[in-house]
Amino acid sequence: MNTSENNQIIATDLRLEESLFYAVLEDGREIGVPYSWFWRLEQATLEQRKNWRFIGGGTGIHWEDIDEDISIAGMLKGKPQNSARSPKSMVTA
Repeated sequence: MNTSENNQIIATDLRLEESLFYAVLEDGREIGVPYSWFWRLEQATLEQRKNWRFIGGGTGIHWEDIDEDISIAGMLKGKPQNSARSPKSMVTA
């Protein structure tokens, strides 16, 4: 497997689809993750999802419009984030 000198897995491209996004790794593999794993991405518009950039030399992805950062290592672990604290859940009776 191609990795950087410090054994981090590097993404070289990102592909957005209707319900999933795919990180293309430097060794040719692709990791597909549902938007629903990340509440900010799930609630984001298509235009907001398109406004991304790599961070950490390809070890992570940042979405400026929604202030979301996701590591490639985290995507590989396969653990969804906790759900959002919606205003409804914070209302007391």
